[in-house]
Amino acid sequence: MLTGNALIIAFIIALAALFLLIIKFKWDAFVSLLVVALGLGFVSSIPVRDVAGIMASGFGSTLTGVGILIGLGIIFGQYLAASGAISKIASGMLKAFGIKKSPYALAATSITVSIPVFFDAAFIILHKLIQSLSIKTKISLSALVAILAIGLITAHSLIIPTPGPLVVADQTGSDIGVFFLYGLLVSIPAVLVGGVIYGKFIGKRITNEGRLHDSEVSDEMIAEDNTGRKEISTVLSFAMLALPIVLILSNTVVNLFFADNPEHAVPTFFAIIGDKNVALLISVIAAMFVLKPYIKEDTKTIFSDAFDQSGMVLLITGAGGAFGKIVQETGLGDLIIDLMQGLSIPALLLAFLFSQILRASLGSATVALVTTSAILGPMAVELGVSPVLLGLAICAGGVGLSMPNDSGFWVVSKFGRLSMTETLMVWSIGGFLSGVTALTVVYILSMFQGFLPGL
Repeated sequence: MLTGNALIIAFIIALAALFLLIIKFKWDAFVSLLVVALGLGFVSSIPVRDVAGIMASGFGSTLTGVGILIGLGIIFGQYLAASGAISKIASGMLKAFGIKKSPYALAATSITVSIPVFFDAAFIILHKLIQSLSIKTKISLSALVAILAIGLITAHSLIIPTPGPLVVADQTGSDIGVFFLYGLLVSIPAVLVGGVIYGKFIGKRITNEGRLHDSEVSDEMIAEDNTGRKEISTVLSFAMLALPIVLILSNTVVNLFFADNPEHAVPTFFAIIGDKNVALLISVIAAMFVLKPYIKEDTKTIFSDAFDQSGMVLLITGAGGAFGKIVQETGLGDLIIDLMQGLSIPALLLAFLFSQILRASLGSATVALVTTSAILGPMAVELGVSPVLLGLAICAGGVGLSMPNDSGFWVVSKFGRLSMTETLMVWSIGGFLSGVTALTVVYILSMFQGFLPGL
């Protein structure tokens, strides 16, 4: 059974084997993930009899978190597309910002949406929008996927009140308001570099050829083809897209006003309707009634199409969770932390590397942030750095370098219509660039630590 450095090497070999199976031998990602997870589990210190159960646990716990969300998100997206709402939203964005500025509009939207809404939920809600936008603007879908995904994950990792940065602020003893403001400040250039600039670069190399088909073109033309149904308005289209986001955000806002009395009936009510799964369920039900006059197809057809799409996405997402769970159970995270602590590295860089390596090895940005902040957060004064800057460096490390053991990797791959190799180029590298940019901004802020308030 492998332990220590041998286990780290085994993990690297496991990732290489995963890439080889999918890219070289054309195995399906679902089967490949399970095979590699099983192999890593067998060579680790995990009891052989427990490996299969841990895999199943990781599969189930991942789908517990995002399974309902994926199913409802696809159904909701089908209703928006079938009614012509997605086309109207794309047209509205173009009118407001113009074709040349649409990437910046999408970046701003992604940052705003991801503050109250989890990454998976936001990407699933908006993925139909970027498909239609790609058709209208002739901008490569891969470029828009990069902008949307990097904007969402950057805000998710850096800006309170998402769980990761909230825990980091608490562990470092930072003021919540100050952490929010500097987190937002750091996020903007990070999204511009990792999302917009890199997205434009990679979009020229990964084109739309064979990626968007006639069905998407048909969806895009729905607004002009009104035979047999009413034309949906731009206002209603935006309102329907915003509905789940507003419901989720309402819970966050209400909690701020009832922080001292969370058991009150008002925050309890909004906690229910603001739950991401309940919010999307409400949105699907609302779409079934509100959008019915604008849809030619019957309800059975829309649901059937959604179910056809969701099956493989659910399987691959769950398999990614199974792989991630095996990696966690091997104790690889503790090994990496012990290795890093023995090296003499500047505090901010140490915090970034801790978080970055855990992000890549464990597959979860939130787990990486919570684990790193629990170890380094209380040491901020001892390390001689601002608690806020140390916390932001930790958060920057959690942004990128997402590997196939991250369920988010497969959400981006399947909903963004990217192959595994393309997902690594668009999502993993883009996220890494965003994280490095965020760390660079943190270092710039540290140069003015004596002048800037709260640092």
